[in-house]
Amino acid sequence: MSDRHLSVDGAGPVGHLVLDRPDRLNALSDDLMRELIAAADELSASAVRAVVVSGSGRSFCAGYDTEGFGTTGIGEDPGAARESAALGARMADAIQGMRPVTVAAMHGFVIGGGVVLAAACDLRVADEDTTFAIPEVDLGIPLAWGGIGRLVAEIGPAMTRELVMTCRRFSAAEAQAMGLLNQVVPPGEHVAAATSLAEAIAAKPALPIEITKRHVNEVLRGDRSRDDAADLVLALQDEESAEARRGYLRRLRG
Repeated sequence: MSDRHLSVDGAGPVGHLVLDRPDRLNALSDDLMRELIAAADELSASAVRAVVVSGSGRSFCAGYDTEGFGTTGIGEDPGAARESAALGARMADAIQGMRPVTVAAMHGFVIGGGVVLAAACDLRVADEDTTFAIPEVDLGIPLAWGGIGRLVAEIGPAMTRELVMTCRRFSAAEAQAMGLLNQVVPPGEHVAAATSLAEAIAAKPALPIEITKRHVNEVLRGDRSRDDAADLVLALQDEESAEARRGYLRRLRG
């Protein structure tokens, strides 16, 4: 599938979502966000087990396309601003709620809404020369799209306050140290590293991976009601999971 601003590949166990607005550094227009929501639904209904989310050209994502402030009336119309903010939140929720595990593969610039998109993914990999920033306050707006909640969950309240309030740039090394990134790799290796991570996860039995993803997201929402015993029984009855157990025990016994 190839949409106007998004390339989607769901042919194998590892799928790919590629933001494809390189002339705008993959800035998130309303059209692109709608395409991401549709692609999330499509891939969730497919056999794909993990999805790599990346950007074409020189950057992962330069945030919300600021051209929209002037061309859509967002800057003057509170209703338009609310509609756009709601769309961004729906996009981030759709990515976070995908059934497959998502791995963000980042390079170049990851700015504002691009940070929110990355935080909505389950795992995150970046080239070591990637630059991050959250400049919304400098633009005279608060960080929206559920970004505050996602950042607090990933890096804690103190670092969230600092990065959002100061709008300062930060490096991939700092992002990894604060817990935002799982891996930092040499320049140009972000997609290969993210794909390798996705392939490792896709090779695992699907049911316990899906349960783990849902459970983590529930805990992030403050829901601690999941029945671990019921999940365990379900996995014990799942044939793919049973085969994984048999293989593990064979390898353990040599």
